Amino acid sequence: MSRGGRDKQRGDPERRCIATGEVAPKAGLIRFVVGPDGSVVPDLAGKLPGRGLWVSADRAALDLAARKKLFSRAARQQVNVPEGLADRVEALLAQRVIELISLARKAGLAVTGFEKVKDWIVSGHGVVLIQANDGSERGKSKLRPPPGEGAYIGVLSASELGLAFGRENVIHGALAAGGLTTRVVEEATKLTGLRDKNGGTSTGKGTKTT
Repeated sequence: MSRGGRDKQRGDPERRCIATGEVAPKAGLIRFVVGPDGSVVPDLAGKLPGRGLWVSADRAALDLAARKKLFSRAARQQVNVPEGLADRVEALLAQRVIELISLARKAGLAVTGFEKVKDWIVSGHGVVLIQANDGSERGKSKLRPPPGEGAYIGVLSASELGLAFGRENVIHGALAAGGLTTRVVEEATKLTGLRDKNGGTSTGKGTKTT
C-alpha cells in the first residue's frame, strides 16, 4: 500500500533528473519546459507543450540545475533561468497543495477539527494525517498518523491549511483514500523537498519529525 492508500502501480513512468542524473518515477520530479521567450517555465500539471526538462523535487537539485546552466544543456539551446526559480516553484507547489486539499474537502475526502480527525484516523477511514508545521508539538503529538508510506503531511502552515479548509487557521486535518488524496500526497512530498532549506517537516512513512 502506498501514497494515500493507493496500491503502487508497477511500471510508473520514470524520468532522469538533469541535475543528479538519477532516474526516478516522474511523480517525484518537477517538469519544466522552455517558454516562447526562451525562459524556463515550471509545468507542475505536466500539460504544457514542449520537451520536458525534469528536476528532482529537491531545492539543492534545482539550485544546482540553475547555477550550472543544466537547463540549457538539457534543452540543447541557450535558455533563461528566472532569478529565484526555486522560490517560485515552492510558492506554486504550496498553492497547488492547498487547492488539492480544498478539492478533497469539497468531495468529502477531507475533514478538519481535532475530534473529527481523531475519529477518521482511529476508524481507519482517514489514511493521511495532516498537521500544521507551526502548530503546538504537544497538541500534535496527541494524534498518530496511520501506518504506511505517505500517511503524514506536515509541510503546510496553519494559515495555509486554513485556506484549504476555508478557515483562518487549521492545525489538524485528515484525508480519506482516493485519487485526490494520492495527488495531495505526491505534491506535498515535492513541496517538502523545496522547503528543506527551512528544516521543513515531512510527508513521511507514518512517522512525524520534530
